[in-house]
Amino acid sequence: MTNSPVNHVGMAIVIDDLPPLMWHAELGKSLPDVWTGTHHRGVQLHDLRDSVTVWARKYGQRGWLRQLDHPVTRDMEDAVLRTVARLDGTPFPSTARLASRWVRGRIPALKRGRRELELEFAYCAEVVAVTYEEMGLLMPGKRPNWYDPGRFWSGDELALMHGAKLGAEIAVDVPAETVGGL
Repeated sequence: MTNSPVNHVGMAIVIDDLPPLMWHAELGKSLPDVWTGTHHRGVQLHDLRDSVTVWARKYGQRGWLRQLDHPVTRDMEDAVLRTVARLDGTPFPSTARLASRWVRGRIPALKRGRRELELEFAYCAEVVAVTYEEMGLLMPGKRPNWYDPGRFWSGDELALMHGAKLGAEIAVDVPAETVGGL
């Protein structure tokens, strides 16, 4: 329905001494969530390398990276971590609920309040949109469920604030599985 060549979006979180992390929502529970230490479906924080490797090898998906071309301040990093603390573990919606949420996101709202950032269920693009919004990067006026994975693809326009932009797509190369695991 979105005419997008991508079906999933996540956000790399790279802060100070933490390992590179992947912030996303998915149906699977193949990897332990770094925030909780448990395996669960829905909104999750994973080791970035492990996450990309599982998506490539288990699900046969090709990965692409678009780097944020904008300085990330300490306040923005704090906003990301507050968002992770608030949303981690939020369930992934059923297919019917996901479709209806996305369609409702296209219906203009009279008012948009803070309450809309509190999600009972969340799909991948909503998680990234809420996180970008909390960082002060998304233009006001769109609800989180207006976004789909394709909005973050380079073939679509994503209006970011303060001169921020996403760079060109870079293919992620995942070598063939080696003896001994990942």
